[in-house]
Amino acid sequence: MNIINIENITRLYEVGAEEVRALDGVSLAIGKNEYVAIMGPSGSGKSTLMNILGCLDTPSSGTYLFKNIQVSDMTDNQLAEIRNREIGFVFQTFNLLPRSDSLHNVELPLIYAGIPSSQRKEMAMNALVSVGLGDRVHHKPNELSGGQRQRVAIARALVTNPAIILADEPTGNLDSKTGEDIMTVFAEIHRQGNTIILVTHEEYIAEHANRIIRLRDGKIEKDEKNSHSHHAPLTKAAAMTGS
Repeated sequence: MNIINIENITRLYEVGAEEVRALDGVSLAIGKNEYVAIMGPSGSGKSTLMNILGCLDTPSSGTYLFKNIQVSDMTDNQLAEIRNREIGFVFQTFNLLPRSDSLHNVELPLIYAGIPSSQRKEMAMNALVSVGLGDRVHHKPNELSGGQRQRVAIARALVTNPAIILADEPTGNLDSKTGEDIMTVFAEIHRQGNTIILVTHEEYIAEHANRIIRLRDGKIEKDEKNSHSHHAPLTKAAAMTGS
């Protein structure tokens, strides 16, 4: 089943008297448990596409089906619910609350979802343990390294068990060694059956994905399977036997 189907999406912006076509007839489908990198130079439309996929922006024309539901028919409340429950966002700048500890930062989406306190704490704790931060639960962002902050952000993205993880330049503020560590976390998340869409301009980061979509001037220039992916997903049989 495809989680995402977009057909002939365009996104136009008025810049002064000029009309800028940020996306120009983009069509693509993303299936469950895919690991996709979206690449392109600055101004290629990758951030615009990311915002549309994340229901943060609406296309000027074309259709977007999320789990076979037409996104343009959704109310603001339905869109907010999809952003909260179905999409886990990971940003370059981490977007953590500076005065809150790791546990509270990870709990936030669950507070919005109306989940009771004791259950929230347990879910947030499990998410932190899953990204290797079980011993940093009560640390605030300024007591954590950049890599640890991004792990908190990834735990927050995972905590609602979303349909997709959308990661926008998730290693952009990290040195390359820490960036590789974070990509190992994403590989593990993917192996557990999650769908990941990663926006990056770094070739070595895109190489971790199983499929690379290259944008140029608002169009898809190339959409290809990545045979060199560093982390092939487990087959279902292997996953079940724990190998």
